[in-house]
Amino acid sequence: MKPPCKADIHLVLISDQVLPNITPILDDRFKPKQVILLVSEDKQKQADQLEKIYRPRGIQVVRWSLDSPWDIELIRDEVMDLMDKYENKAIALNATCGTKPMSIAAYEVFRSLNKAIFYIHPEKDRLVWLYPDSKSGADLANKIKLKEYLIAHGADEVKVGHTSGVKPAIRELTETLIGNIKDYSSALSTLNYLAGMAVERRLRSPEIGKDKKGDYKFWRLIDHFQQAGLLRIDNNQLLFPDEEARFMVNGGWLEMYVYACCLNLKNKLGIQDVARSIEITRKRGKEEIMNEIDIGLLHNNRLYLLECKTKKYKYDEGSEVLYKLDSLREHIGGIQARTMLISVNRLKKHNINRAKELKINYCMNTDLKNLQHIIKKWLENSR
Repeated sequence: MKPPCKADIHLVLISDQVLPNITPILDDRFKPKQVILLVSEDKQKQADQLEKIYRPRGIQVVRWSLDSPWDIELIRDEVMDLMDKYENKAIALNATCGTKPMSIAAYEVFRSLNKAIFYIHPEKDRLVWLYPDSKSGADLANKIKLKEYLIAHGADEVKVGHTSGVKPAIRELTETLIGNIKDYSSALSTLNYLAGMAVERRLRSPEIGKDKKGDYKFWRLIDHFQQAGLLRIDNNQLLFPDEEARFMVNGGWLEMYVYACCLNLKNKLGIQDVARSIEITRKRGKEEIMNEIDIGLLHNNRLYLLECKTKKYKYDEGSEVLYKLDSLREHIGGIQARTMLISVNRLKKHNINRAKELKINYCMNTDLKNLQHIIKKWLENSR
């Protein structure tokens, strides 16, 4: 007799990898009424994160403790005890995560009891039936959102910037800047510095240096930002109407340009979620660790992180930016996450080589004019 492929209960194996334990839960074709977490003592935190995703969806959660995630004989006995309790229930095993002994032992028990077993392909996000093997697999629905994804990967709190579209005046400004990026890159770095120094000065910058008096490109750039309502000149200083405007001049305009490119692609490519100015808080004992993401998006249940930089790189700041982005991917992105650095100024050659080593994509200077196409190819090629 073949086991049922739609199960009321899923047994999931808990490890550092969490996404394969979430995506089948969010797909209505496979969503169970209850989830049993097979979890060892050292993975209780991961189990906590998963519960935050399951319970709001009305899914009951039960924890089944393991004494050791590496003792295959002991695991087999503990899974058998569990199955004795759920003997007459429609239960399926998600064999994707956990340690190898956990996966092997659980598989053997379920197979011997003629119970359904499936696996989530990590690259294709596809549900594959291991038993019964006559059942065809299925691409999973892309329903997880950014906040849920980040919480599942260890965030305790997630805040995002405004999710509305980009105002027409800002779109016009960013298109002008990107269209003339080669001419404006140096002046933008100066403007970025002045706006950055205004934080502690009641939204008023230091005085503009005398060396800028005859700098036509700099003053033309200032005029573009004035027309957008983001600043005005007062006593040879930049005065900003509010903190949002100061942020926009201090490099936020590039973030908005990238955000607009992603929004333009959202419906065309089926991007399931996109946000900007994302703040993530992770608790490690009494310590709170704060991380910021300029742009984050989810496509085919995979996280993409985009870091935006308008500053000139001094010394080896380019390498620092790359290492930070790589660390961010490691700690909050999961094993399938992808990253891209988007920069007004060009990286040095050794930084470009380092980006390639770290598998960080990049888009710089005049290439920004084609950013939407570059992002489109990036998402399509990552599948």
